[in-house]
Amino acid sequence: MRPGKINTVCSNFYVLADHILSPLGSSTGENFAALLREESGVKQQEAGSRSSVPFYGSLFPESFWEQNLTPGFTRFEQLLLLSAQQVLKQSGTNPADPATGLIISSTKGNISLLEEKEISDELKAEISLSYSAGKIARQLGFVSEPLVISQACISGVVALIAARRMLKAGLYRQVVVVGADLITRFILSGFQSFQAVSDELCRPFDADRKGINLGEAAAALVLSVNPPDSEIRIELKGGAVSNDANHISGPSRTGRELFSAMEGAMKEAGVTADDIDFVSLHGTATLYNDDMESRAVKLAGLNRTPVNSLKGYFGHTLGAAGLLEAVVSIESLRNNTIIPTKGYSLAGTVENINVCSTLQRSELTVCLKTASGFGGCNAALVWKKTSDA
Repeated sequence: MRPGKINTVCSNFYVLADHILSPLGSSTGENFAALLREESGVKQQEAGSRSSVPFYGSLFPESFWEQNLTPGFTRFEQLLLLSAQQVLKQSGTNPADPATGLIISSTKGNISLLEEKEISDELKAEISLSYSAGKIARQLGFVSEPLVISQACISGVVALIAARRMLKAGLYRQVVVVGADLITRFILSGFQSFQAVSDELCRPFDADRKGINLGEAAAALVLSVNPPDSEIRIELKGGAVSNDANHISGPSRTGRELFSAMEGAMKEAGVTADDIDFVSLHGTATLYNDDMESRAVKLAGLNRTPVNSLKGYFGHTLGAAGLLEAVVSIESLRNNTIIPTKGYSLAGTVENINVCSTLQRSELTVCLKTASGFGGCNAALVWKKTSDA
């Protein structure tokens, strides 16, 4: 069922529920507690089906799959199901309500099937993201047609921006956003071909950084025009997208395009650089990305504002990254706590920025979340904590 005009124009968009599923835990609370202990899911993985050489990454153990597989669903689809089920349960959201939308975020989806099966028309259908989205929607009982967002590594952030716009347009009253990706041989070999994979725990923004670690995860969030029944509320106040038009894999050398997305998000949110309490950056620990982000941060007037990267805890979770890191940002606002950048010790970006290297506790109200990806894509959004007290 395609959406029609459901509600009048709204200007407030609230988080009703959120969830993270990663090797660090099976809920937002478990994952955030692990971050407070500065635990990392990134470990050395032995050579095997994914790689002919050992590599560092954050992967679900086989024991996880032994306990969490629904017949007829791939591992990728299972992650989406588990995370979406949790936010539906937490929020009491009815998927059978035409006023409830569904957005699925991923970069590669079922690409692993190419490594497991012979090419056929059936396989071509199975690896399409729309095929998986339809299966998930039917399994969960959605009557609205799901939307798929697949825009490289900004997919999760763009999915949240799309959800806000759909609510603002009156198409739905609540939207479930869920994202996931798994690390396969195909994906890992691609990053290895760029010589972008670090042979140790990644070090975002550090002078000795060597590249990324990859990770597996799912995350989900329910965004609604209706406020939650709680004293502390988190609102998605604005978001924007831009493109470098620079290179298929290399980011802008100036940072102006990411700055444009940051500026657009802040403008829509009605906030200035002085209002931002911390910035959750993409922070892949690759030389060009981190330098580009430092330039964008300076252009935005945020070089004294605390910034962090979560890649040292989760690895780069691709289509789930922006969504997962947005949920951590929300939890940071709720708990007035900025998570430190694991692996960072020595400033190493072209512009000086205030990288959070130790746990920081202070009153937090506004967070700017950014993401960047292949093809020169960039996105940013603004979360704001409010209270009805």
